[in-house]
Amino acid sequence: MGDDRALHETAEELHLAVSLLVRQMRAASASGEVTLSQTSVLKRLDREGPMTATDLAKAERIRPQSVIATVNALQAGGYVERAADPTDGRRRYIALTARGRDFLRDRTAAGHGRLAALMAERLTGPEQRTIAEAAALLRRLAED
Repeated sequence: MGDDRALHETAEELHLAVSLLVRQMRAASASGEVTLSQTSVLKRLDREGPMTATDLAKAERIRPQSVIATVNALQAGGYVERAADPTDGRRRYIALTARGRDFLRDRTAAGHGRLAALMAERLTGPEQRTIAEAAALLRRLAED
């Protein structure tokens, strides 16, 4: 498959398949009260820990004003909390609450459950093993 055209066709097919799978997982874990951009912020805080709004905006590659609006909505819903930096009272950190962690856990479980169910329903044992092997290769492609 060293042929450029074949690689481009494979890339297009892979993009379509991944997009469709992501939609399936999102539909299974849909929560009308938390938007995708809010979920992205929650996931980042879960991975990286408490952050300032400035650091969060940089990490999410969005304007600080957008982060503030997102964090305000998440705080109003009880998903995050703000706390002053103990060494510099002017800095405020945004952190997940227990409700935020529970939301992410439940959302992830629902999405992964849907994907596992699809694989069990639609793929044979050997095909499931092929997917498992391909997942490692896909991660290698995705990592920096």
